Amino acid sequence: MIIHINGHPGIGKLTIGLKLAELLGAKLLDNHSVYNVALALEEFKSERYYQTLRNVREIAYRCIERLPSREIVILTNAHAEGSAWGEESWHRIERLAQYRSCVLVSIVLECSVEENRVRIAQEARLLKRKLVSEEIPLERRTLMDKAGDAHLRLDVSNLDALNAAERIFAFLKMRDLRARYWND
Repeated sequence: MIIHINGHPGIGKLTIGLKLAELLGAKLLDNHSVYNVALALEEFKSERYYQTLRNVREIAYRCIERLPSREIVILTNAHAEGSAWGEESWHRIERLAQYRSCVLVSIVLECSVEENRVRIAQEARLLKRKLVSEEIPLERRTLMDKAGDAHLRLDVSNLDALNAAERIFAFLKMRDLRARYWND
Protein backbone atom coordinates (compact mmCIF):
# COMPACT_ATOMS: atom_id res chain seq x y z
CA MET A 1 0.00 0.00 0.00
CA ILE A 2 1.12 3.55 -0.72
CA ILE A 3 -0.51 6.26 1.38
CA HIS A 4 -0.20 9.77 -0.03
CA ILE A 5 -0.85 12.57 2.47
CA ASN A 6 -1.43 15.98 0.92
CA GLY A 7 -1.87 19.18 2.91
CA HIS A 8 -0.84 22.80 3.21
CA PRO A 9 2.51 23.75 4.75
CA GLY A 10 2.39 23.65 8.54
CA ILE A 11 -0.72 21.52 8.79
CA GLY A 12 1.08 18.56 10.38
CA LYS A 13 1.73 16.13 7.52
CA LEU A 14 5.10 14.96 8.82
CA THR A 15 4.02 14.66 12.44
CA ILE A 16 0.84 12.78 11.50
CA GLY A 17 2.80 10.69 9.00
CA LEU A 18 5.28 9.68 11.71
CA LYS A 19 2.47 8.59 14.05
CA LEU A 20 0.70 6.72 11.24
CA ALA A 21 3.96 4.99 10.28
CA GLU A 22 4.28 3.79 13.89
CA LEU A 23 0.72 2.45 13.88
CA LEU A 24 1.19 0.66 10.55
CA GLY A 25 4.82 -0.36 10.82
CA ALA A 26 5.29 1.62 7.59
CA LYS A 27 8.11 3.50 5.88
CA LEU A 28 7.72 7.29 5.62
CA LEU A 29 9.18 9.48 2.89
CA ASP A 30 8.18 13.06 3.68
CA ASN A 31 8.36 15.77 1.06
CA HIS A 32 11.25 17.55 2.82
CA SER A 33 13.46 14.50 2.38
CA VAL A 34 13.18 15.16 -1.35
CA TYR A 35 12.89 18.96 -1.38
CA ASN A 36 15.75 19.85 0.97
CA VAL A 37 18.42 18.91 -1.57
CA ALA A 38 16.96 21.27 -4.19
CA LEU A 39 16.22 24.00 -1.63
CA ALA A 40 19.82 23.90 -0.41
CA LEU A 41 21.55 23.85 -3.79
CA GLU A 42 19.37 25.41 -6.49
CA GLU A 43 17.56 28.66 -7.14
CA PHE A 44 13.98 28.21 -5.91
CA LYS A 45 11.58 27.20 -8.71
CA SER A 46 14.24 27.38 -11.41
CA GLU A 47 14.47 24.66 -14.06
CA ARG A 48 17.51 23.21 -12.22
CA TYR A 49 15.49 23.21 -8.98
CA TYR A 50 12.75 21.07 -10.55
CA GLN A 51 15.25 18.79 -12.25
CA THR A 52 17.02 18.25 -8.92
CA LEU A 53 13.65 17.40 -7.35
CA ARG A 54 12.97 14.88 -10.12
CA ASN A 55 16.39 13.30 -9.71
CA VAL A 56 16.14 12.96 -5.91
CA ARG A 57 12.56 11.69 -6.18
CA GLU A 58 13.61 9.05 -8.72
CA ILE A 59 16.37 7.78 -6.44
CA ALA A 60 13.88 7.55 -3.56
CA TYR A 61 11.21 5.86 -5.69
CA ARG A 62 13.67 3.29 -7.02
CA CYS A 63 14.37 2.40 -3.37
CA ILE A 64 10.61 2.09 -2.76
CA GLU A 65 10.28 -0.13 -5.84
CA ARG A 66 12.80 -2.54 -4.29
CA LEU A 67 10.96 -2.83 -0.97
CA PRO A 68 9.09 -6.06 -0.24
CA SER A 69 5.59 -5.97 -1.74
CA ARG A 70 3.85 -6.05 1.67
CA GLU A 71 5.80 -2.98 2.87
CA ILE A 72 3.52 0.03 3.42
CA VAL A 73 4.93 3.38 2.29
CA ILE A 74 3.65 6.81 3.35
CA LEU A 75 4.44 9.85 1.20
CA THR A 76 3.71 13.49 2.09
CA ASN A 77 3.28 16.50 -0.19
CA ALA A 78 1.79 19.98 -0.41
CA HIS A 79 0.31 20.06 -3.91
CA ALA A 80 -2.31 22.57 -5.04
CA GLU A 81 -4.93 22.24 -7.78
CA GLY A 82 -3.73 23.57 -11.12
CA SER A 83 -0.06 23.02 -10.29
CA ALA A 84 1.85 21.42 -13.17
CA TRP A 85 4.45 20.17 -10.68
CA GLY A 86 1.72 18.70 -8.47
CA GLU A 87 0.13 16.91 -11.43
CA GLU A 88 3.49 15.54 -12.53
CA SER A 89 4.22 14.36 -9.01
CA TRP A 90 0.81 12.69 -8.62
CA HIS A 91 1.18 10.84 -11.93
CA ARG A 92 4.60 9.60 -10.81
CA ILE A 93 3.03 8.31 -7.55
CA GLU A 94 0.35 6.52 -9.60
CA ARG A 95 3.07 4.87 -11.69
CA LEU A 96 4.90 3.87 -8.50
CA ALA A 97 1.74 2.20 -7.16
CA GLN A 98 1.19 0.44 -10.50
CA TYR A 99 4.79 -0.79 -10.53
CA ARG A 100 4.36 -2.17 -7.00
CA SER A 101 0.88 -3.53 -7.86
CA CYS A 102 -0.44 -1.99 -4.68
CA VAL A 103 -3.33 0.06 -3.36
CA LEU A 104 -2.92 3.84 -3.57
CA VAL A 105 -4.64 5.67 -0.72
CA SER A 106 -5.11 9.43 -0.98
CA ILE A 107 -5.42 11.42 2.26
CA VAL A 108 -6.10 15.16 2.12
CA LEU A 109 -5.58 17.00 5.39
CA GLU A 110 -7.51 20.19 5.99
CA CYS A 111 -7.11 22.73 8.77
CA SER A 112 -8.63 26.10 9.61
CA VAL A 113 -6.56 29.13 8.61
CA GLU A 114 -6.37 30.20 12.26
CA GLU A 115 -4.99 26.85 13.45
CA ASN A 116 -2.67 26.64 10.43
CA ARG A 117 -1.20 30.05 11.40
CA VAL A 118 -0.45 28.78 14.90
CA ARG A 119 1.11 25.55 13.67
CA ILE A 120 3.24 27.05 10.91
CA ALA A 121 4.81 29.63 13.23
CA GLN A 122 6.34 27.02 15.57
CA GLU A 123 10.06 27.54 16.00
CA ALA A 124 10.81 23.82 15.69
CA ARG A 125 9.90 24.13 11.99
CA LEU A 126 12.87 26.45 11.44
CA LEU A 127 15.27 23.79 12.62
CA LYS A 128 13.87 21.46 9.95
CA ARG A 129 14.27 24.17 7.26
CA LYS A 130 10.50 24.42 6.83
CA LEU A 131 8.38 27.47 6.05
CA VAL A 132 7.38 29.39 9.19
CA SER A 133 5.61 32.53 7.95
CA GLU A 134 2.20 33.18 9.50
CA GLU A 135 1.26 34.72 6.14
CA ILE A 136 1.48 31.38 4.29
CA PRO A 137 -1.98 30.16 5.44
CA LEU A 138 -3.55 33.35 4.12
CA GLU A 139 -2.18 32.57 0.66
CA ARG A 140 -3.46 28.98 0.62
CA ARG A 141 -4.52 27.56 -2.69
CA THR A 142 -7.04 24.77 -3.13
CA LEU A 143 -5.38 21.44 -2.42
CA MET A 144 -5.05 18.82 -5.11
CA ASP A 145 -7.63 16.19 -4.25
CA LYS A 146 -6.97 13.00 -6.22
CA ALA A 147 -8.94 9.89 -5.36
CA GLY A 148 -6.53 6.97 -5.67
CA ASP A 149 -8.03 3.56 -4.82
CA ALA A 150 -9.29 4.88 -1.48
CA HIS A 151 -9.71 8.51 -0.45
CA LEU A 152 -10.15 10.43 2.81
CA ARG A 153 -10.47 14.14 3.55
CA LEU A 154 -9.73 14.83 7.20
CA ASP A 155 -10.02 18.13 9.06
CA VAL A 156 -7.21 18.15 11.63
CA SER A 157 -7.95 21.61 13.05
CA ASN A 158 -8.94 20.15 16.41
CA LEU A 159 -6.90 16.95 16.32
CA ASP A 160 -3.43 16.27 17.61
CA ALA A 161 -1.14 14.12 15.46
CA LEU A 162 -1.92 10.86 17.24
CA ASN A 163 -5.69 11.32 16.99
CA ALA A 164 -5.40 12.21 13.29
CA ALA A 165 -3.21 9.14 12.66
CA GLU A 166 -5.67 6.93 14.55
CA ARG A 167 -8.55 8.22 12.40
CA ILE A 168 -6.60 7.46 9.23
CA PHE A 169 -5.72 4.02 10.62
CA ALA A 170 -9.41 3.33 11.36
CA PHE A 171 -10.35 4.50 7.84
CA LEU A 172 -7.84 2.09 6.31
CA LYS A 173 -9.24 -0.80 8.32
CA MET A 174 -12.84 0.10 7.42
CA ARG A 175 -11.98 0.20 3.71
CA ASP A 176 -11.44 -3.55 3.81
CA LEU A 177 -7.73 -3.11 3.32
CA ARG A 178 -7.39 -5.15 6.52
CA ALA A 179 -7.39 -8.43 4.61
CA ARG A 180 -4.18 -7.50 2.81
CA TYR A 181 -2.29 -5.79 5.62
CA TRP A 182 -3.66 -6.84 9.03
CA ASN A 183 -4.25 -10.20 10.61
CA ASP A 184 -6.50 -9.11 13.49
